[in-house]
Amino acid sequence: MHHTTGKWRLGLALSLLTIVLWGVLPIALTVALSVLDVYTVTWFRFLLSFSLLAIYLAARGKLPTLKQLRATSWKLVSTAIIFLATNYILFLKGLALTSPANAQVIIQLAPLLMSFGGLLIFRERYSWRQWCGVGILTIGLVLFFHEKLNSIITVQTNYLLGTGLVVLGAVAWAVYALAQKQLLRTLSSMHIMVIIYGVCAFLFLPFATPKLLFTLNYFHWGTLIFCGLNTLIAYGAFAESLEHWESSRVSAVVAAAPIVTLISVHAVSVIAPSLIVPENLSVTGIIGAILVVAGSVAMALGK
Repeated sequence: MHHTTGKWRLGLALSLLTIVLWGVLPIALTVALSVLDVYTVTWFRFLLSFSLLAIYLAARGKLPTLKQLRATSWKLVSTAIIFLATNYILFLKGLALTSPANAQVIIQLAPLLMSFGGLLIFRERYSWRQWCGVGILTIGLVLFFHEKLNSIITVQTNYLLGTGLVVLGAVAWAVYALAQKQLLRTLSSMHIMVIIYGVCAFLFLPFATPKLLFTLNYFHWGTLIFCGLNTLIAYGAFAESLEHWESSRVSAVVAAAPIVTLISVHAVSVIAPSLIVPENLSVTGIIGAILVVAGSVAMALGK
């Protein structure tokens, strides 16, 4: 079994860096989508992540070996690639039709669905505290959308469609995560990610429009590069935090990402209202978002 280093302060700092990056990512993606299509944004994120990670692994002499690749189940690799790529596209399309706060709260279904997959596939077990967490998270989602339900059904058809796409994106991410968990038997997480990033960049190239990149101004270029670096740095910080701190505690901290998004959306809408439409949440909606986070924390710390 893996043992942490015990450097909990470093683990906490890396976890906080992760939630800040994941919390502001939907805002940066919303800005990028105002000038680019979802396929070009996704292709660029995969290409940048693959290039930097491949260079890093090559410089350290840690690229995957032929022996490791031969011992790997390529059915599982293909599953991970297809479903992570699907998650990226569905999340972006859903984000374009809804809002950063809505997408970040709904994507919390992803770790919940992954946990359910662990119950079914890996025969894991929940404690009663974790089942309480599932209940709290469910109540939080109901409260978060209760105030919007009538307008979503009667008026904002696109909002309902966007929410559905983010839900499907969460399902796709859960399948990817379960496939990656099984792949860890033969490959490290970095080896898995460099393969996935490279293949996905190649797959999305025919659908992307690279020439649009030459029309961007410095601000939008900076935003797009941030989106690409965000994936690489956030996942790197998350993986490194697990070296120094217990996974349950790291997961509990990372679950606070929707709160970071809500605060960030409010701040950006005040400073630059032309970039982000302010999220008009009532007290009920805010309580619902907090309960979603509390339920995720309860699930993480249930054991």
